[in-house]
Amino acid sequence: MLVTPIRGLRPAPQRAEEVVAPPYDVLNTAEARVRADGRPNSFLHISKPEIDLPEGTDPYDPAVYSKGAENLQRLIEDGVLMREEKPCYYIYRLRWGEHVQTGLVFGSSVAAYDINRVRKHEFTRPVKEDDRVRQITALNAQTGPVLLTYRADDAVKAIIDEAAAGAPAYDLTADDGIGHTLWVLDDDAKIEQLNQIFDATDALYIADGHHRSASASRVAKENSNESAQYFLSVAFAHDEMKILDYNRVVRDLNGLSADELLANTAAAFDLEMSAEAVRPAKPTQFGMYVNGQWYRLDVHSERVPADDPVASLDVSLLHSNLIEPLLGISDPRRDDRIDFVGGMRGLGELEKRVDSGEMEVAFSLYPTTMEALMDVADANEVMPPKSTWFEPKLADGLVSHVLD
Repeated sequence: MLVTPIRGLRPAPQRAEEVVAPPYDVLNTAEARVRADGRPNSFLHISKPEIDLPEGTDPYDPAVYSKGAENLQRLIEDGVLMREEKPCYYIYRLRWGEHVQTGLVFGSSVAAYDINRVRKHEFTRPVKEDDRVRQITALNAQTGPVLLTYRADDAVKAIIDEAAAGAPAYDLTADDGIGHTLWVLDDDAKIEQLNQIFDATDALYIADGHHRSASASRVAKENSNESAQYFLSVAFAHDEMKILDYNRVVRDLNGLSADELLANTAAAFDLEMSAEAVRPAKPTQFGMYVNGQWYRLDVHSERVPADDPVASLDVSLLHSNLIEPLLGISDPRRDDRIDFVGGMRGLGELEKRVDSGEMEVAFSLYPTTMEALMDVADANEVMPPKSTWFEPKLADGLVSHVLD
């Protein structure tokens, strides 16, 4: 099966607010220590267990993983976490201001991942994979869900909507203002219906969590338990998900003056001065902030490849027509002259980085679309670094997947 219901490990009734925490990879150790202070049942004690060890402990030290396992066992023994009696699907709703998205929690097939039926769009780094493998093995559980998307399906939506009309298991607002609501879907007929719908689906797509899924695949090869052959996932229909812009700032102009940069940019873009900050209104349009002034850039249509899902991405067009040829940055993964600013921080952050003198030029981008992400994955290609920024983030601790 492509997906399966799971016997989730989740907070006992009335305990969810004590447990729920931000994802492990959005906080550093110091931030996690502050967030978990006075919260002994916070899931950060499991996802960032170095906070319970002496300051300066290497987060990859074996003691970190064993501490996480000890903390997880404590929450189970204290009755803070409980295990579902039977395999279920879960309905998970995220609320972020006016934006609402409602999806499903389940196990995704490692075998399907291995043959690219659960499709990727990013490279992974071995050191980060190794970390997740050690964490999953120590806990004998997957605690960090992989964020997936699927092409919107009316039958799935009808099941979700019906279940979400009932009373939730939890309904809480985290300290970052994000709302998290979870329903348990344990109706056998509905479970079988979802099994069949997803089994007939061509593919699922990883939105965020490439290291978590890659490490789950590695663990499955060492752990023969049936539950280890599936990895913890939260999936939303593609038309409900929100990708924010992922903007760029560059430290210098590669020896050019601001006027020379503008003159050279005209070879590939139509330029227009703007009296206000430029938030691109469509793909192939960019904002550029240099020397205290915003410009609107529209790439010439002949420079947009018609049949290449990667080269036609806005991040690729900006790179190949301006950042590499004019600013001399060929490998943005490794060049410390370029930095990336998530759309959560707003365009004012771009102005601030340039006006402070830290950077000389900033670029605002139109958010990558879900359709573009799926096209890249379908072509078995990889997106350039820092192409997508998903909000809102999933919570850790609402549902975990035990590998027994």
